[in-house]
Amino acid sequence: MNCLRWLLIAAALPADAQSLASLVDEALRNSREILAAQKRYEAARQRPASASSLPDPSLSLGYASNGGPWPVAGIGREPTSNAGVMISQEMPFPGKRKLRGEIAEKEASAEFEAYRSARLNVVARLKQAYHELHHADVAITYVKRYQELLRNILSVTEARYSVGRAPQQDIFKAQTQFSIFQARLTQYEQERATKEIRINALLNRPADGHIEVPEEMALDELTPLEEMLARARLHTPELAREQKMVERNELASNLARKDYYPDYTVSGGYFNQGSMPPMWQFRVDFKIPAYFWRKQRSEVNGQAFAASEARHNYEAAEVSLQSRIRTDYTIAQTARTLIDLYQKSVIPEAQLALESSLASYENGTIDFLSVFSNFMSVVDYELMYHEQIMQFHVALARLDEMTGREVE
Repeated sequence: MNCLRWLLIAAALPADAQSLASLVDEALRNSREILAAQKRYEAARQRPASASSLPDPSLSLGYASNGGPWPVAGIGREPTSNAGVMISQEMPFPGKRKLRGEIAEKEASAEFEAYRSARLNVVARLKQAYHELHHADVAITYVKRYQELLRNILSVTEARYSVGRAPQQDIFKAQTQFSIFQARLTQYEQERATKEIRINALLNRPADGHIEVPEEMALDELTPLEEMLARARLHTPELAREQKMVERNELASNLARKDYYPDYTVSGGYFNQGSMPPMWQFRVDFKIPAYFWRKQRSEVNGQAFAASEARHNYEAAEVSLQSRIRTDYTIAQTARTLIDLYQKSVIPEAQLALESSLASYENGTIDFLSVFSNFMSVVDYELMYHEQIMQFHVALARLDEMTGREVE
């Protein structure tokens, strides 16, 4: 029948449809999550220079007087009366400044991986919402076409009922299904609106902005699992960040051991004594780690535990990542198999069965229940087919994020 054929014809691409690539580009430029992560990284980049710098020096001004508390009393007459200036500079034990700078560099590198992770996460969520929006869009189109086809079937049923060749319950059953389609249409429209709101939030657009998507999307090839796992070990920011934290905590352990060695302060001063020769002073003050058994030793032990924790976190992240990759790969692989099965076998056979039963029903050789059963089979298979397309794309979006696949 003509109505069935146009049910299965894909609609033309809307003139104002927005491609996924253009939306991804917009999200990378405008997402506040990405911008916030970028600024955190830029702030972290400034810390190594500060962490590896010397402490601020101290400048001391003062006087010593004899015969009265006022300034310069007795100066020039008493050898202990003077007015002078002293400069002091605290000096960490050699190697500490370098370690502090390296720790800050590792923290900045970890923030860079967090920035990369934010980019990948925003893109993955955008892709998922886009494909879910696409599924809701197509489902709305399908349901409307199913309603039109059901109207045609209902017309035939009413005509048969009018001449006593069909029971009234067939009409009621078709009308009930029409109402069910209306309920599903409302549900898909609500899903579409929800996905639009989510996409607009990721793009930093007004929440009520409309997004048009194409009706047809090409299916990407599925990369072999072992290649994905290898790529994840090398490129995913999740593991890279944990690795940087391992390196950061190992450096912090080295710095804690350095605290067994004393820092010191170098001071130098000039004192004017009036008519008497001026006085100069130079001194070095050492900080003695006298309570090392409760201070430095506890710090070293604490940093050793922190380094061990960081290594365990890395191992746990790697195991979790591989598990999630395998799970989503299985979902994508299964969806791809079902897509081919629905497209090449299930749907064409169901369509032929429906077309044949519609012709036979018009001729009065089969009952309404057979036609209705074939009709609902086509409806369910078409929707399940496109749902598997959505599941395939959503799983690929998650896999792209987990394997650190940058946006091309």
